[in-house]
Amino acid sequence: MFTGIIESLGFVKDIIHTGSNISYLISSSIGQELKIDQSLAHDGVCLTVESIEADTYQVTAIAETISKTNLTGWEIGSTINLERCMLMNGRLDGHIVQGHVDCTATCIERIDKNGSWEFEFIFPTEFAHLVIEKGSIAVNGTSLTCFDVSNSSFKVAIIPYTFEHTSIQFVNKGSIVNIEFDILGKYVQRNLALAK
Repeated sequence: MFTGIIESLGFVKDIIHTGSNISYLISSSIGQELKIDQSLAHDGVCLTVESIEADTYQVTAIAETISKTNLTGWEIGSTINLERCMLMNGRLDGHIVQGHVDCTATCIERIDKNGSWEFEFIFPTEFAHLVIEKGSIAVNGTSLTCFDVSNSSFKVAIIPYTFEHTSIQFVNKGSIVNIEFDILGKYVQRNLALAK
């Protein structure tokens, strides 16, 4: 379980293809603090730490994960958001994020607002019922608030701190991002569907 508050940036050092799996070697300032078998969110994708050497560790994504995320777009040198699991004795500063990506979205607009940034994303309309005005959404694992919501798009506003300390700074028009919708909304929708 995560909060969507990004802890550190990671840098892809190597990519290894084994059958239908893809392994990534990632370096980070928190690399030496990690433990083998630890869950870690990578651009919002929960992956398990398999090995660690100095500040570099390895994780592997299987076909199911690869098919629903932007991981195939990662290249050597890519910068990604990292967050360790939340501690149950602290504040929940963002919102409840599972690290289970629902789909990808495409950036169709990035506007510099002279002190903040505004991004607009389009997403598959089958998920329209899970996006609400002023609701929470995880974009590449970052907890953000939606506005100007339609059946296939939403906008987010980014403050300078978030821009400087997350990989959103590298998102441009045409970039593909990972999206996880609010788990509370998903449970409500499931309950309503079963009640029919």
